Amino acid sequence: MFGLIGHLTSLQHAQSVAKELGYPEYADQGLDFWCSAPPQIVDHITVTSITGQKIEGQYVESCFLPEMLANRRIKAATRKILNAMAHAQKHGIDITALGGFSSIIFENFNLQDNKQVRNIKLEFERFTTGNTHTAYIICRQVEEASKQLGIELSKATVAICGATGDIGSAVCRWLESRTDVAELLLIARNQERLQELQAELGRGKIMGLEEALPQADIIVWVASMPKGVEIDPAVLKQPCLLIDGGYPKNLATKLQHPGIHVLNGGIVEHSLDIDWRIMHIVNIMDAPARQLFACFAESMLLEFEKIHTNFSWGRNQITVAKMEQIGAASIKHGFRPLLSS
Repeated sequence: MFGLIGHLTSLQHAQSVAKELGYPEYADQGLDFWCSAPPQIVDHITVTSITGQKIEGQYVESCFLPEMLANRRIKAATRKILNAMAHAQKHGIDITALGGFSSIIFENFNLQDNKQVRNIKLEFERFTTGNTHTAYIICRQVEEASKQLGIELSKATVAICGATGDIGSAVCRWLESRTDVAELLLIARNQERLQELQAELGRGKIMGLEEALPQADIIVWVASMPKGVEIDPAVLKQPCLLIDGGYPKNLATKLQHPGIHVLNGGIVEHSLDIDWRIMHIVNIMDAPARQLFACFAESMLLEFEKIHTNFSWGRNQITVAKMEQIGAASIKHGFRPLLSS
């Protein structure tokens, strides 16, 4: 059985969804209540591969909310993720994906040092961040969407914002080794890591955001948007392909401009309807029966392939070979990159 650890996008979103999920006592509660609310399994899922194989899964609502980080409720946020992981393990789920902020919190706050959750010793091999599949899907979106817009990669400049992160570095490795992209612009806050990545790739220009964006035909955004940072669409090339690989997806509403094409990055479409309620209720996908985050799909693929291990784990451990492996499984079972905005 596979698992998905998810969370809602805001307190207001959580309150509206709680009633539909059958938790009316959660619907009028404030942030303090959500900080103490336990994780819940709120959906049973059936996924059918185009091969005919069927798998079962469960959706674990962590009750984490982004406001916990904004209000510096760090202990509450980390406790949420660890409790959700323990809940998944206690219910016998073989491989569980950490969706949305779950994997970010896990890595950024070194939760690997917290194996004991009450009477449960976490078995980390039961969990995956899903970042390998996310990185693969973003790369396929770069390749396919650029063709649709008439942007030739062999002549294109690609800027990767968040280049030193787990997904960003993987995207850089793929673009360097599996495409003929003309130029890579590497953007991140940590200069030392940027220099290490540049040395590993053997190419790529290290640049600041303001300098890089006007030069880019394609922008891959896999970084959190710093407060106060706004992208001026007037300075971007036209056409420009911008792949929003962050969470939550909000660049499309900020950059409505002719010639700028914003694509929700790291989203897949399945060939067949998925039997679940959760995506219909949370209302964050245009086609909730078939569209989902690639990180969630990774746990499904690992269950289909009976690879019950932490396929994506740690920072900057994603190889092109592993991206190809999960990519082959993705195609085999009927997933494809989202290409419509």
